[in-house]
Amino acid sequence: MDAPHLPTSPGFWRSPLRGPRFTSVLGLVLLVGITVLFVTGLLSYAAYNPGLSPVNDKTPDKGILGFYLFAWPTHPHWLYRLTQGVHVTLGITLIPVLLAKLWSVIPRLFALPPARSLAHALERISLLLLVGGGLFEFVTGALNVQLDYVFPGSFYPLHFYGAWVFFAAFLAHAVLKTPAAVRNVRRMRGGEPAAVEGELVSPRPAPPTVSRRGALWFVGGGSALLFTTTVGQDFDGLRRTALLAPHGGADPVSGPNGFQINKTAAYAGIDPAETSAEAWRLVVTGRTGTVRLSRAQLAELPLHSSALPIACVEGWSTSDQWWRGVRLRDLAALVGHEGDPPDLFVESLQRHGAFRRAALRANQVADPRSLLALYVNGEDLSPDHGHPARVIVPAAPGVLNTKWVARLTFGDL
Repeated sequence: MDAPHLPTSPGFWRSPLRGPRFTSVLGLVLLVGITVLFVTGLLSYAAYNPGLSPVNDKTPDKGILGFYLFAWPTHPHWLYRLTQGVHVTLGITLIPVLLAKLWSVIPRLFALPPARSLAHALERISLLLLVGGGLFEFVTGALNVQLDYVFPGSFYPLHFYGAWVFFAAFLAHAVLKTPAAVRNVRRMRGGEPAAVEGELVSPRPAPPTVSRRGALWFVGGGSALLFTTTVGQDFDGLRRTALLAPHGGADPVSGPNGFQINKTAAYAGIDPAETSAEAWRLVVTGRTGTVRLSRAQLAELPLHSSALPIACVEGWSTSDQWWRGVRLRDLAALVGHEGDPPDLFVESLQRHGAFRRAALRANQVADPRSLLALYVNGEDLSPDHGHPARVIVPAAPGVLNTKWVARLTFGDL
């Protein structure tokens, strides 16, 4: 018989909380939550329009995993703000549930023999992929939200491919375990004893210090705490409550430009001499050639206003800001693209960063709310918000709303 001090011995795991009821409740919460996370994650990736241009595609070897990609819409204008806000906030909220679930099933990882049959071996492999993939996805996601890029390589491919590995294992595990989990929860509601699973229930449990219901309340309270200290980064009135979000707290400055930003002009390497009225010119290229426009010349063109938010992949967003500038489709018409404008390639003065260049689809260019903005909330753009001009497009991720624009090239990409 195995010594009780070894994790491979059932007697090693003595908590009386472990059991099919506790595990089933957590599993059903994760079944719904992780499915929503996966779907909103795919929508987030599709919002970058990675099939449009190589500069937008951070996972060029995705192959058949790009089957879901489609032209990202511009209606409703708050679409990306909603989907990415749900993705990040829900992911942070589920961390206590995930950790409690992993704690509840850890005896299974050490159960002997490693494989009793082929089916059992496949289940164990899926469990290892599930645990490893879940930890990897939640850790990299949380680090990205906190802007701590301590992992090797780029966040985009790591999180993308990790999500597919994790969700495949999660789906296989859900197919095998959901029926039993539902039966256990029904038994729990009816006061019947749950089905006993020897790998979870300790043969010699320690004296209880808290009930299973109390433990579930503790996990739920942890999730509620993370939710309340994260969700505020999506709402201006609640931003001060987002204590765990890097874009929570007070607005960076006061006045019309006093709303959240991701990168400052200094961080992006913007030289003020390049953005002065004397030096800066917008280069617009299209079917009929190239035009160069100063900011004063842009301001003399027909100007339009749009009320649009900024929403970023880290989950934070602003309320609608009033932007004013020249419609992208009008700039396309200046270089021979009248009627239906084509795709657009945007280049910034930014010296470094993954999205100093970006591509927009024709439907985004054609939307009358898509602007090359010169003003926000009735005032000139500040340097940190993209002065002298920036792109603003409804429902687009923040990184595609390029700041410090230097060149616009219209044409099929």
